[in-house]
Amino acid sequence: MDERLKEKIKQFVLQEVNETKVSAVSDSFWQGLKNTGTELWLDTGDMEEAEKNWSAEMTALTTNNTLVNKEIQKGIYDEFIEQAVEIVKDLPIEEQIVEIAFILNARHGIRLAKKFSGFVSVELHTNTAYDFDSIVDYALRYFSICPDQFIIKVPYTATGLLGARKLRELGVKISFTLEFSARQNAMVAAITKPNYCNVFLGRIGAYIKDNELGSGSGAGERTVISAQHIVSELTKNNETPTQLIAASLRHYSQLDALAGTDVFTMPTKVAADGKINMDGNFQSKLNEVYPVDLTDEAANYFPEKLWEVSEKELQLAKSLDAQLPKNENELIDRVHEAGCGDMFPYLSEKDYKLIYDDGKIPNHQRWAQRIASGELAIDTLLNLAGLASFTADQAALDDRIRKIIGG
Repeated sequence: MDERLKEKIKQFVLQEVNETKVSAVSDSFWQGLKNTGTELWLDTGDMEEAEKNWSAEMTALTTNNTLVNKEIQKGIYDEFIEQAVEIVKDLPIEEQIVEIAFILNARHGIRLAKKFSGFVSVELHTNTAYDFDSIVDYALRYFSICPDQFIIKVPYTATGLLGARKLRELGVKISFTLEFSARQNAMVAAITKPNYCNVFLGRIGAYIKDNELGSGSGAGERTVISAQHIVSELTKNNETPTQLIAASLRHYSQLDALAGTDVFTMPTKVAADGKINMDGNFQSKLNEVYPVDLTDEAANYFPEKLWEVSEKELQLAKSLDAQLPKNENELIDRVHEAGCGDMFPYLSEKDYKLIYDDGKIPNHQRWAQRIASGELAIDTLLNLAGLASFTADQAALDDRIRKIIGG
C-alpha cells in the first residue's frame, strides 16, 4: 500500500479522540492481589463495563476479534465506517474491508488508551495469521499509532512465531496469543521473546469436561503455573523478560488459585464477582501443583502435554531460536524432524474445515485416534480451534463493514 495512504489512515484514526479520562481510585482488594506479583488487566472492549470495574491497580485492557466485534455490532461505529470508506475507496473491495477493520480496531484501541491511560492490546486481522509480511506491516502500523500504549497481539502459528520475532527486533511490544500449553509457550518464549505470552486456561478445562475425559478441574490452573515457570526460566536473562498471561479467567476462584502469575486478563464479570465473594487476602500460589481430575481413558490422549515440557521439545525451541528458520515451512519441517510433529501437524483443507465447524472446543472423538497416535495433540487442536473461532468473529465484523459500504 502507498505510504501516503497509510499515513492518511493513521491521521484519520487519531483525529478528534476526545475521551474523558477515568479517575482511577485505589482499591485494597486489588492491591492485595497485585502484592502477590500479578499485574491486573481487564479483558473487555466495552468502555462502560470497564469503567465500572477499573481501579488504580489495573494497568491494561485487552481486546480481541470477539470483543471488538461485540462493540462494532452495537452500531456505534457505523457513521465512522462511512467516513473511512472515503479514504480507502480506491482500493479493491476486499482490501477496503481489511483496512476498515484495521481502522476500527485502532480507533477503538486509541479511545481505550486515552480514557483509561493504560496499555491496550490490539489484534491483527485473522487474514494475516499465515502471512509474514502482513503480520509485520499491520503490527508496525498499529505500533506507530500509539507506541507508548499499544501492545500488538500475534497468533500462535509458525508464521506468527517468525513475524513476532522480527517485530520484537524492531522494538514493537508483542503479546503472543492463542497458546494452550506450557510447551507452546516454551516455543514462543525461546523463539519470539515477546513482552507477553498466554495460556487460555478456560478452554483447557472445557475440552476435558465437554469431551468427557474428566471434570476439567485443575487442568488450566496446572498448565498456567507450569508455563509460568518455564517462561520465567527461559527469558530471565533477556533484556525484557517475557511475562505470562493467565488469559480470560473463567471464575473468580482463579484469582486466588493463580495469584502470583505475571498477568491476569479478567472479564469484567470475573472481576466484579471476585470483589463480591472474596476477602482480598491473597498469597502467591506459584508453588502449587494442582491435581487434574481425569478419566482412565484420558491417559490414551497424553493430556500431560498441556503442562509438561519434554527435553526434546525444549531443545527444539532452543535450536529454532539459535538457527532461525527462513520461513514457516522450514520451521514446520524442523519440528517434524525433531519428532515433535504434533505441535505443527500437516493437515488437509478438510481437517481445517472440520476444526472450524467444531467451534471453540473441538469434538474429541473426531480426532481421538490421531491424538492417540501422536499425529495431533490437544493443545494444537485448541490453538487451531481458537484461531478458527476468531476467524468467524472477524467474518461477522467484515460482513457488517461490507453491508455498510455496499460491497
